Amino acid sequence: MFALALGDDAELRPLEPSQTPQVATRADLDPASAHRRRYAGQLASGSGRLFGIWREGIRVGGAIFVCLDAFTGVCEIGCRPERDAQDDDLETRACRALIDWALAERGMGRVEWWVTADDVRSISVARRLGMARDGVRQGGEVWAVLSQEWPPVQGRNMPKARVQAELDRLMDLFMASFTNTGGRQPELDVIRDLFVPEGRIIANVGDQPVIMDLDAFIEPRRKMLTDGTLTEFSEWEISERTEMFGSVAHRFSVYGKSGFRHGERFEGRGHKTTQFLRTPAGWRMCSMAWDDEPAVTSLTG
Repeated sequence: MFALALGDDAELRPLEPSQTPQVATRADLDPASAHRRRYAGQLASGSGRLFGIWREGIRVGGAIFVCLDAFTGVCEIGCRPERDAQDDDLETRACRALIDWALAERGMGRVEWWVTADDVRSISVARRLGMARDGVRQGGEVWAVLSQEWPPVQGRNMPKARVQAELDRLMDLFMASFTNTGGRQPELDVIRDLFVPEGRIIANVGDQPVIMDLDAFIEPRRKMLTDGTLTEFSEWEISERTEMFGSVAHRFSVYGKSGFRHGERFEGRGHKTTQFLRTPAGWRMCSMAWDDEPAVTSLTG
């Protein structure tokens, strides 16, 4: 019997039909013995599966595939705690694992979540899973997520060391995009690949912040770095502190810069704060703001 770690000393394990937990699905309307018999048949045929959520040897909840329809590519999941722990985060992690498996291993195209309209707690779990309300059927609400809307398992389950390495790579590419030393051409267009399209970059080096979209940031700097205004210019990260949580991350950086402005040598330091998002295409920057230490020539011009 496999056990999938959920964190916080909890794990997800398969259950037998006799252990069926009370779950937040339309199956709750069935008498207990009836829906256990039904799931026993589904378990044997592979069209339904039962799981328990265990913490420190005690079963604290359950999760279930109410159905897995290979023909239509649609499955239904649900969950409910067996105690009064109200551990929504743990249930969400368990259901996320079920969705990962259904989409990646079984090739499902749609995952549904059936609830009664007054089940606020269950609807909250559906929202945290990224589901959207799809309609009303049989007196209840149907929430759903499609395979193309679900973030890749590989990116989401990436160990922190690998996430850190990816964020390091994005920052290195951002810094390097300005370099025009030794006759090298700056590669500012790479910034569009590092950021989400709606990204914002903010210079806060004067009396008023300058808030720019990607085009407004890139084009003036392209001009300065190619028309002779700034030559032998480079920026580099001196130190950083990165914090990560799930699909978001924040990095605070100290950076250095040097070059010639109108033929006069300058160098200095500044501080950047950068926010990152995990997207279906991988980690991307979504916003950045910086301030320079005194007596530093800035690319804000």
